[in-house]
Amino acid sequence: MTVPPPDDHARHNARMERVAAARAKMQARRTLERGLLIVHTGNGKGKSSSAFGMAIRSIGWGMKVAILQYVKGKWETGERNFFEAHPDLATFEVMGEGFTWDTQDRARDIAAAEAAWERSKAMILDPDVDFVILDELNIVLRDGTLGIAPVVDFLKDRPLTKHICITGRHARPELLAIADLVTDFTEVRHPYNAGFKAQKGVEY
Repeated sequence: MTVPPPDDHARHNARMERVAAARAKMQARRTLERGLLIVHTGNGKGKSSSAFGMAIRSIGWGMKVAILQYVKGKWETGERNFFEAHPDLATFEVMGEGFTWDTQDRARDIAAAEAAWERSKAMILDPDVDFVILDELNIVLRDGTLGIAPVVDFLKDRPLTKHICITGRHARPELLAIADLVTDFTEVRHPYNAGFKAQKGVEY
């Protein structure tokens, strides 16, 4: 192994010192602190998984977490099994009736979405809850089973004491316009396209 000459180390250390000073100066200008509205969208996998990761992070800080799923219905998933087995860690509720091609009943889909939104508002308004995940809310907003206008109006006037993460493909532009943090998950390769079925522990 070739060892860099001492002057290379000195240049590196000087450069890192400048970077550290610049980052400290930049950080000092970031003084705002309030609850964030976060949106995970895009065709790539990992939107809900990332939100659940943030839930665990919040729990690690002693924060109270509430999770509500809009679409997955009666699916058994690893995260559902975990949180239902540990109700002391987070509130986990499944409000969806399944995908629209499973229910084949638009009136029932609308009723389920509206009931889920009412429950979501209660979670957001609950002063004891610090972080709320509305899993796949984007799906029902895209499908029109829940109107976008009342959702945006409520979120604009939401309590700014907690974080909210909304997941699902095809986030509406009205929602993106008011979000503090938006991440677009991009699909590069998916095993389903190569003939794989969904893998337990990885995809559900």
